Amino acid sequence: MPNITGVLALTAALAVSGSAIAQAAGPQPKPTIVLVHGAFAESSSWDAVITKLSADGYVAIAAANPLRSVAGDAAAVSAIVRSVSGPVVLVGHSYGGPVITEAANGNANVKSLVYVAGFAPDTGESAFTLSGMFPGSTLGSAIVPVALPDGGQDLFIQPDKFRAQFAADVPEEQALLMAATQRPVAQAALAEAAGVAAWKTVPSYMIYGSDDRNIPAAVMSFMAKRAHAVKTVVIEGASHAVMVSHPAEVVSLIEDAASAE
Repeated sequence: MPNITGVLALTAALAVSGSAIAQAAGPQPKPTIVLVHGAFAESSSWDAVITKLSADGYVAIAAANPLRSVAGDAAAVSAIVRSVSGPVVLVGHSYGGPVITEAANGNANVKSLVYVAGFAPDTGESAFTLSGMFPGSTLGSAIVPVALPDGGQDLFIQPDKFRAQFAADVPEEQALLMAATQRPVAQAALAEAAGVAAWKTVPSYMIYGSDDRNIPAAVMSFMAKRAHAVKTVVIEGASHAVMVSHPAEVVSLIEDAASAE
């Protein structure tokens, strides 16, 4: 006669095993998308991107980038990443690129980096050094500095030059609002050398416009090739504000990064 206790134990073990297999085979949670704006922008620049991501079932967090220093800003974003229990896709626009590059370090749940017209610096490089690597940026002539009490400077884009410089393919009324709500970046932050380049170990994705007047397309192409980007998307005629003017394409790339195995 079979041992009843053994049969029951085997049945229970099979049931638990089957449950674990079913659970493992089930749908896994989607990564959280952490969006980091750059200089001369603010969190609402991601509004259209967030709307589309939410409709596709993603949770998106638009971080408030302090725009004070790469190391300090990255620490603020890193704290957000650590607060997320599951996988994270870090997305950085413009100066937000160096910030996500630094913020990914030490956070094992960051599965990919998406650079949206964003700098992807190597160790020791700054936004200033990269933007001048190839000709084409006209940002210098559009900037107005404002002195800070500590002796530093904040940088703004002159409102009457904002649309042509930053958002040439954005409707005029929207560009005027963006100019009025732009957040300045500390000059020192743009000159700060980057630390460890996370894109060397974390898969990266790039999207930018061919008519970007802040970061020349040649600079973006160089960084994408150097990082061996998994996918690079170039939008013909798009400005630096590509997440505002072409949110669907930006979302598509983010979702590619999020769904990659």
